[in-house]
Amino acid sequence: MTFNTVLGIDTSNYKTSLALIRGDEIICDLRRFLTVKEGERGLRQSDALFQHVKNLPELMSALRDCSGIQIDGIAFSDRPRPVEGSYMPCFMAGKSLGESLASAFNVPVAAFSHQEGHIEAVIHNSPLKDCDKFIACHFSGGTTEILKVSPAKAYDIEIIGGTKDISFGQVIDRAGVAMGLPFPCGEALDRLALDNPAETDALTPVKVSDARINLSGIDTQIKNCAGTLGKKLAGEIFTKLSEAVVKMIYQACDASSIDKVIMSGGVSSSRFMRQKILSGMNNKGITVYFDENNLSSDNAVGIAFLGGKHLWD
Repeated sequence: MTFNTVLGIDTSNYKTSLALIRGDEIICDLRRFLTVKEGERGLRQSDALFQHVKNLPELMSALRDCSGIQIDGIAFSDRPRPVEGSYMPCFMAGKSLGESLASAFNVPVAAFSHQEGHIEAVIHNSPLKDCDKFIACHFSGGTTEILKVSPAKAYDIEIIGGTKDISFGQVIDRAGVAMGLPFPCGEALDRLALDNPAETDALTPVKVSDARINLSGIDTQIKNCAGTLGKKLAGEIFTKLSEAVVKMIYQACDASSIDKVIMSGGVSSSRFMRQKILSGMNNKGITVYFDENNLSSDNAVGIAFLGGKHLWD
């Protein structure tokens, strides 16, 4: 059987990403973090867009060197979420490149949302791939949502839980910057949490109701004690966030009568949180799947897989 080769492009507010897939095979997966000045907690959209414009030609050159394979179709992310009015300028860099390449080489092209790419990257080769419905937790730098998902060529997505204010990623990044860690801080803070797992009792539990939370309270607590406790606070932060995730998942599954859950987004790649969440969900009759292929954080692999399904399946 001959499979078509698809180029995926994702230009989020954190990374420039390209991926090349053929069938279920990942031929090339290239990612580059956007550069954030020391002490700052993110980029203006204009700065992110400018960095993507600089990064994309270099990544395209690297992709050519690692593949040398003809491209049969192109897929890109053009918005954060698959809803009307969802928009961020940074995605225009990938959209521009994708549409230009498709026109130049006369190949089909498809656009998806960044969120759909996150979900597809995790579930495509997972044991839950053929489920007719599942719950997806999308926990990233700017998003904390629990979604009821029905797969098709694209996804039918309904938000059934999440944050009412700031995201898990914002809490983690603000805490990390306060401790002097480079932005984005998730990976470095996760290592600190693994090295400092003891709880300090400095933070109160995050209240969860109907699978929804407010995180501004714990964010303020962290800000008030980060100066005195410093890196010792890392384990406590991830513990409290993990306990909230367990409650959110349980409440969402109970309300939707769905017992299969995938974890997507950069926050879901935390090894500390993974251990805590799996332990907390033990014996609850709910299957929680974490990515095994380093595809939880921002990447273009899921976008490429979606392109393959949309264009030829």
